[in-house]
Amino acid sequence: MLDFTPVRRKQTTVQALAAALTPADLRRLTQEMIDAMLALLVDVADEDVTFVPSDPEADDPYATDAAEHTLAWTLGHVIAHTTASAEESAFLAAELARGVAYHGRSRYEVPWREMRRVGQCRQRLEESRRMRLASLDLWPDRPHLDNVYVSASGRRIDPLTRFVYGLLHDDDHLEQIAEIVRQARAARELAAV
Repeated sequence: MLDFTPVRRKQTTVQALAAALTPADLRRLTQEMIDAMLALLVDVADEDVTFVPSDPEADDPYATDAAEHTLAWTLGHVIAHTTASAEESAFLAAELARGVAYHGRSRYEVPWREMRRVGQCRQRLEESRRMRLASLDLWPDRPHLDNVYVSASGRRIDPLTRFVYGLLHDDDHLEQIAEIVRQARAARELAAV
C-alpha cells in the first residue's frame, strides 16, 4: 500500500506521490486497500456494525443534520462513507483522464443507517472494489494527465492525484475502523462475562 506518512508530515504532496504511478499501479493499490479493509472485518459480528463507539473527537461538519455533527460513527457508517469518497475520486479521475473538464462533485453514498450486518459491509467493499477497478477501464490508452483543475485549497489536481486522494481518504479511516472493531469486540466480551 502507499505510505502516506510523508504527505501527513508535509514532507511531500499527494501530487508528488501520485506522479510516478500508472493506472496499473492504481489497480494494485486499490486491491491492497480493499483487502486491508476486509482484513479488519475478519472477526466482526453483525452487532459490531451498528455498535456506537466512544469517540470524543467525533466531528462531522458535513452532516446534514446538526444533531449528527458530533455523532460517533458506527462501522457501517465508516464503510459507507469511505467507499463513497474513494468511488467519487475514481470516477472524477476517469473523467479527467478522458479529457473532460472538472465539473464538480460526483458522489453517492449508500445510506449508512441501512448498513446493519457485516455481510453488507463486506458486500459494499467488494462492490466498491469492482466499481473503482472498472473506472480505471475508462481511462484511454493515452490519458490526459495534463487535464487539471485547481481545488478550493489551491492544489492542482490531475487524474492520478484525484484517484490517489481516494486512497488517502481510505487510509485516513483504517485506524478508525480498527478502533471501532476493537471497542465492539471488547463490549461483546464484557457482555458475555
